[in-house]
Amino acid sequence: MLPRGYETQNCSVARTLELIGDRWTILIVRDAFLGVRRFDDFQRGLGIARNVLASRLQRLTDDGILERRRYQEHPVRSEYRLTAKGTDLWPVVVTLLKWGDKHLAQDGPPLLLVHRECGGELTDHLACEHCGASLTVADVVPRPGPGAVRRAEAVVA
Repeated sequence: MLPRGYETQNCSVARTLELIGDRWTILIVRDAFLGVRRFDDFQRGLGIARNVLASRLQRLTDDGILERRRYQEHPVRSEYRLTAKGTDLWPVVVTLLKWGDKHLAQDGPPLLLVHRECGGELTDHLACEHCGASLTVADVVPRPGPGAVRRAEAVVA
């Protein structure tokens, strides 16, 4: 296990992993990119314990990756939005997704990210495979991939 202090290390990878390297944190960030905003929606989608989710959301908020925005006064309720710092993690999440699609998705990608304008898929290089445009998170929409369909069929059968 890496130490929490970095007096003897000068490593941005280690510092980044200390912040976002655990399973739940990166999945929360992934879901935020997919449009999840509210505590109960994160909890339901991830199946994460409420106390663990609260802890991870607090850390992501404290570290400026997410910001809490109030959407209801009585009772007070807030949602979580990616900040500019959080949005900068998009290439990291996409790279993990693409690596998993290549090496772990036996039935094909469960999720496709497609260019809003032309429908081309996002490549490993964050470009549209159809028109070649460089894409950002604002330029893509998620769609079920062939792995999602096959998995759903297997569950029904």
